[in-house]
Amino acid sequence: MITNIKNFLNENQDPRAVEKIAEKLNGILMSGEEVTYIAVQKKPAINLSPDCVALTNKRIIFFRPKHLGFSTEFQDYLWRDIKDCHLKEDFLGAVFSVTTSSGIVNSIDYLPKAQARKVYTFAQEQEEVQREFRRQQEMEEKRAGAGHVVLNATPPPLSHQPLTTTAPEDPLASLQKLKSLLDHGLITQQEYDNKKAEILNRL
Repeated sequence: MITNIKNFLNENQDPRAVEKIAEKLNGILMSGEEVTYIAVQKKPAINLSPDCVALTNKRIIFFRPKHLGFSTEFQDYLWRDIKDCHLKEDFLGAVFSVTTSSGIVNSIDYLPKAQARKVYTFAQEQEEVQREFRRQQEMEEKRAGAGHVVLNATPPPLSHQPLTTTAPEDPLASLQKLKSLLDHGLITQQEYDNKKAEILNRL
């Protein structure tokens, strides 16, 4: 609940507009939700019922007075659903806009630049928080999907691997195998002679 609107008048917001917004906000705040900033539109000509944007720790809320202020349209988006935020400054003020993950775009124009920068800074901080939260979620989902399967397991250290040495084969046994292959027609006489010469040369 908002108890002191002076906390939201740091950048010369219109006190009457902030007071009206505070009253409406007190009726729609969720459990554990706290308002961190309120920015008020300042049109160059008539500014009787300005649009406002309120930032809380859970969402961003656009207030749009209708019918000379007798009714108000609320448009709110949870921070986790905000994909991107944008700030554009010009001579008459600034335009702050948000894009949701579902592609919805909403904006408020004629914001005093100091207020717009505050809104943008806070939104950027929330974007970073949500980006890190999504990254952590993706990591948890990948771990859960992998189960107990260990991928790309590194082999044990060389000292723990069994050493296998190949003993040199007995030349007599090699010649006997070679003769057996020849007798069974598995190699030609030429192949037998060549291999036999290799074996005898190693002696």
